[in-house]
Amino acid sequence: MVEVITATDYLELETDVLVIGGGPAGTWAALSARQTGARVILVDKGYCGTSGVGAAATIGHWWVQPENREAAMDAKNIDACGLAERRWMSRVMEETWQTWPDFAESRGYIGDPTYRGSGHHQVVIQGPVYLREMRRLIHRAGVTIMDHAPALSLLSDSASHCVGAEGVLRQEGRHWRIRAGAVVMAAGGCALKSGCIGSSVNTGDALLMAAELGARFSGMEFSNYYGIVPKGGTVDKNGYLLQAAFFDRSGRQVHLGWSSPYGVMGTGAASLFDHEPVYCQFNQVPAERRPLMRAGQPNLFVQFDRLGIDPFAMKFEVQPVFEGSIRGSGGILVEDDSCATAVPGLWVAGDAASREMLVGASSGAGSVNASWTIASGRWAGAAAAKSAEQSGSRTNTATAPHRRSGRDVATIRRLLGALQADVLPISRNGFRRADRLNETIALTRDLGENLKLGKFAEDVRSLQAAREMESMLFFAERSAQASLLRRESRGVHRRADFPDQSPEAWRHLQVWKGLEEGTERRIPKF
Repeated sequence: MVEVITATDYLELETDVLVIGGGPAGTWAALSARQTGARVILVDKGYCGTSGVGAAATIGHWWVQPENREAAMDAKNIDACGLAERRWMSRVMEETWQTWPDFAESRGYIGDPTYRGSGHHQVVIQGPVYLREMRRLIHRAGVTIMDHAPALSLLSDSASHCVGAEGVLRQEGRHWRIRAGAVVMAAGGCALKSGCIGSSVNTGDALLMAAELGARFSGMEFSNYYGIVPKGGTVDKNGYLLQAAFFDRSGRQVHLGWSSPYGVMGTGAASLFDHEPVYCQFNQVPAERRPLMRAGQPNLFVQFDRLGIDPFAMKFEVQPVFEGSIRGSGGILVEDDSCATAVPGLWVAGDAASREMLVGASSGAGSVNASWTIASGRWAGAAAAKSAEQSGSRTNTATAPHRRSGRDVATIRRLLGALQADVLPISRNGFRRADRLNETIALTRDLGENLKLGKFAEDVRSLQAAREMESMLFFAERSAQASLLRRESRGVHRRADFPDQSPEAWRHLQVWKGLEEGTERRIPKF
């Protein structure tokens, strides 16, 4: 049982393992930790099982037969532009192969050998079903779930160990503080509230909270993935565009087929988006396959039906949507096989982590990222539970890095609008240049100063909004700084002023430590 320490203005709790984030990675971490016998609390910014990207999607996994894995890894490293690591890819595929079928097949989801013609018996599952079942599993296992309870800061002790977190209870208007023997950070990536599916809770909080305690992170220049959605829509299902054609405003075909690991940057239409409309049609799909496509990705076709579009027979306008590090690869650096971070007592799972060792400069899209949530969640949860058992209580002293103050919501919205206007357009953050990157860095610092000025609000929603804004500014600044330092074009990172991929000397990862400005290089081992 969870121990309640006091009943003051703060809800104060103590547990063995605290999991921050209630998506696939967080729920797998909570289940894994609980299966060791550890006490586990999971906090979610929304309602665990319905909030986040996974809960709104239809998900496939990197589920590859053993005899096909060498070829799969070779192909993935080509997409990764030489930055992936075979050992990590092999580990993730094996963990998925062993774990996922027990969950999926018992719920009526079996492998489809025709999925994308892969022959890999890809298991595809509807996100709402998946996350509802994961919530049910962890609840039955005895995990304490706290919904609508966003974390704002991590706690550390005098030895610089992570010993918990503090946050707010949105519906009760109260604060919480949870002291823990170990913490798993699974709060997702960042898309700057661009409107892409399920991303409103993914504001980069994980990155800033971990950085404040000294965690290292990498891949920030590869955190600018753009997907493609019907204009006015939000659902990005890029795999379906394999069987589509793209057209300019005159009706001239400019690209055929697409499932690029580089997002919209992988299409021949990428340069058109800045100055003219681009259209798409699923015109390569045989009539007998159309019902299967509808059944496989129902949320995509609900969108078309709402817009009055028959995508098989009609051209429809599309637009790029920024998906940032949710589909990009940047995040907190994984320091060992257990998914530990550089901060003692803190582990990382899912999109909060850098996935460069799996996908390098490209995107994990659905399948690799989905497999990573299972593997990293299970590894991090088990390791955190073991650490908590071995170390005992470190919770006599626990402090947050900073005291937080909120800003009124109107001010936050104005600051966010200014940030989005600079970072979201593909003309600026897709095709990058040094002058624009320097403008972004200057803007983030100016907006950060504005965030500290003027009227403050102490209600919990304002505190959360201010913290999210601070996190998004940190994400945008670090992404621009990393992009400025990588003077080449590689994967999703495209420099208009350095259009070529540099020689082998540039085959490295850029690693940042905490809030420090400088970087260090690490060479991946394929």
